[in-house]
Amino acid sequence: MSQVVVPRDKADRGSRLARPTPSRPAPPAEWPLMRLVASALSCVRGGREVFSGLEFAAAAGDLVAIIGPNGAGKSSLLRLVAGLVPIASGQLALEGGAPDLPLAEQAHYLGHLDALKPSLSVAENLQFWAAYLGEGGLPVAGALDAVGLLGLADLPAAYLSAGQRRRLSVARLLVAERPIWLLDEPTSALDAAAQQRLVELMRAHLNRRGIILAATHAPLGIEGARELCLGGTP
Repeated sequence: MSQVVVPRDKADRGSRLARPTPSRPAPPAEWPLMRLVASALSCVRGGREVFSGLEFAAAAGDLVAIIGPNGAGKSSLLRLVAGLVPIASGQLALEGGAPDLPLAEQAHYLGHLDALKPSLSVAENLQFWAAYLGEGGLPVAGALDAVGLLGLADLPAAYLSAGQRRRLSVARLLVAERPIWLLDEPTSALDAAAQQRLVELMRAHLNRRGIILAATHAPLGIEGARELCLGGTP
C-alpha cells in the first residue's frame, strides 16, 4: 500500500492548528428565539423564473426539508437565503436575529462544492475558515473530532476522499457560530457512519434553537422535520 509522506514543517504547522485555542469564545448555550419568514418570494436565474409566490416560515428549532424534482429551485432557494442569488420579488426576514447583521451573515451555506485548498492540511483549511468567519464556536481540534477527522489533521486536503472532504466542509459549521444552517444535499458522499454523525450534529443545533433548511432527495433521519415542496409533487 502506498503511503502519503507529509513534510515535517507542514505536519508541525497542522499540529499547531489542530490544538484547542483557549481564547476562542464559547458557543452560546441556546440561540435567541428567531423566525425566518418568506413572503411572496420569487427567484429568477438566467432569465428564467425558478419559483414565485413562495411562502414559508421556519422557527427556532425547526428543520425544513426542501424537496422537489431536479430544477425546481431547491438549491436556488438556499443560495437566495445565503445572499448569493438576488431576490426577484417578495420579502425574506429573520425575526429576532441580530439587527446589525444582514441575514447572510447569520447563516452558513453548505453547497455542492467543498471549498477547500488542496495544498493546505485538513487543520489549516479549517483554521482558515475559523479566522475568516470569525464567529467563535468550537476550536479546530474539537470540530475535526466531531466529524471524525482529527487523526487526519496534518494530511493535505488533496489526499482526502470525497466523503472526507464533505466531512471537512461540515466541520466549518462548527468553528463559526451561526444560527441558520443552509444545507444542500448534506449527506452526499457520506457513508452510513458519517451520516449518523451529521444527524447528531444537526439535532444538537436544533436543540440549541437553531434553524436548518436542507435541500434533499432522501429522508434526513430526524423526527419532526417539516417539508417544503417546490415544483409540485416530486
